[in-house]
Amino acid sequence: MKKTKIVCTIGPASLQTETLERMYCAGMNGARINTAYGTLDQYKLIVDNIRETADIPIIVDIKGPEIRLRVKRKRTIKKGDLLEVGFNREEISFNHDFHDKMNIGDDVYIDNGKIGTRVAEKDSGILRLLVRNDGEIDDGKGVNIPNKQLSVPCLSKKDLEIIEFAKEHDVEYIALSFTRSVQDVNDLKSEADGFKGAIIAKIENFEGVKNFEEILDAVECIMVARGDLGVEIEPERVPLVQKSIIRLCNQTGKTVATATEMLESMMRQPTPTRAEVSDVANAILDGTDAVMLSGETSIGKYPVESVSMMSQIARETDTAARSHVEDGKFINISDTISKAVQRICQSMPVDKIVTLTRSGYTAKMIARFRIAQSIIAVTPEKRVKKQLELVFGVYPVHVDYRNEKDRILAVANKLRSMNLINDEDTVLFTAAFRTVMKHASNHIEIHNIRELMDFTIT
Repeated sequence: MKKTKIVCTIGPASLQTETLERMYCAGMNGARINTAYGTLDQYKLIVDNIRETADIPIIVDIKGPEIRLRVKRKRTIKKGDLLEVGFNREEISFNHDFHDKMNIGDDVYIDNGKIGTRVAEKDSGILRLLVRNDGEIDDGKGVNIPNKQLSVPCLSKKDLEIIEFAKEHDVEYIALSFTRSVQDVNDLKSEADGFKGAIIAKIENFEGVKNFEEILDAVECIMVARGDLGVEIEPERVPLVQKSIIRLCNQTGKTVATATEMLESMMRQPTPTRAEVSDVANAILDGTDAVMLSGETSIGKYPVESVSMMSQIARETDTAARSHVEDGKFINISDTISKAVQRICQSMPVDKIVTLTRSGYTAKMIARFRIAQSIIAVTPEKRVKKQLELVFGVYPVHVDYRNEKDRILAVANKLRSMNLINDEDTVLFTAAFRTVMKHASNHIEIHNIRELMDFTIT
C-alpha cells in the first residue's frame, strides 16, 4: 500500500459513481469540490456520489478573498487587445470590487498567469487591460495582481452559502483559498460556527507566506497551492517556500497537502512528463502528506489514469521518505510519546504501530517521523477516521473501544479479525490512560500478538 495520500478534485470528468469507484481503487484518498464552478445542487450530487462510493473525506474549497473573472461567454483574446473589465456583472467583470486600489501600469494575470495583462486605462468602475499574449478567458478563471494588498473581504455571499452547505452535509474539511492572515481563519471559524470538521488554509499569496506561522497555529491542515502562489510571488521562490511550509507542518504534526499542476499534461494525454513525475516525487521527499489533482481529474481526459500514475509515483517514492523533524522543546505528552515510538522502531524489530486516538493527534505526531512501519490509527470517532485518511502512512480504522475494560486487548482482537495484524506480528500500541487532557497519549505497550491473545486477565 502507498503511504502518500491522493486528493482528487471532482468535476464533469469524474462525477459518475463508476468513475469514482475506479479512481478510489486506483488510489484516491480524498475528494475536493472546487466551488469556483457549479451550484449547490451539483455539489450535493458530488457529495452523494462520493459517499456512495467510498468512506473518504470531502473537502469543500471556498474561494474566500480569491479574485476571479465573471465572463458571460468564453472568448479568445489576442496580444494587443484592450480588454474592458468591470466590477458589477458587466459582460466581463471581477468578482470583487477593488477598483480604487488599481493604478495605470499595474500587472493583472489571468488563469494561473497564462495570460498577462496590464492596466492601460482606468475609468469610473472600469479597467481597460492591455493583453500581452494570446489566450482564452472563461467564467471562473483565477486572477492574480502581484504586489498589491487589496481590501477584499474574506468571505463572499456565495462563500457563506457554501459554508452552510458544508455544515448541513457534515463534510470533513473546509478549505479557505488565498488565506492571508489568522484574521481570515478567524472570520471563517466565526461564520462556520457549529461546523464539526477541520479547516484547511490554502497558502497561495505573499501575505499567506509572510504570515504563515500564525496561520499554522490556527488551523488543522495546510495546502501549498502553487499555481497562484507562483504568480503572486516570484516563481523561482516557490520550491523553497514549498519546502519551508512542509517542514514547519511536519515539525508541528499538522497535515499538509501539495497542489496544482502536478500532472497537468495528463489533462490531455495518458502519460505525464518526466518533470511532472519528478515534481510529485520531490513533494513526497519534502514531507508532504498528500498530493492533489485538480483539472486532471475534474475536467481532464484521463482522470483514472492520473490517479493510477500518481499512486505509482507514490509507491516508488514512499520508500525513500525520511523525517525532517528536528529535536526541539517539549510540546506535550503526545509529542514525547511519538518521539519514543520513533526511537523504539529504530532499535527493535516492530512490525506495526497501533495508536488508539480520539482526536487523531497522536497518529499525526507519529506519522511525521516517516517511520517504515505501518501506522494503524484506531479511533471511536467516524469523522476523525475520515480526516486521518489524508495523513501520510496512516491507515485509519473506526472502532469504538471506549467502554472496553482492556482497550488494547479489545482493539488487538478487532484488528486481528480484520486481518490488519496477525499472530506473528510484534506490535507497538499507544493509548491514553487515566487522563482526559487533550493530546495526552501517555502509554506504550509492545506485544507479540500470539502471546497477547493467550493472555488472560486474572
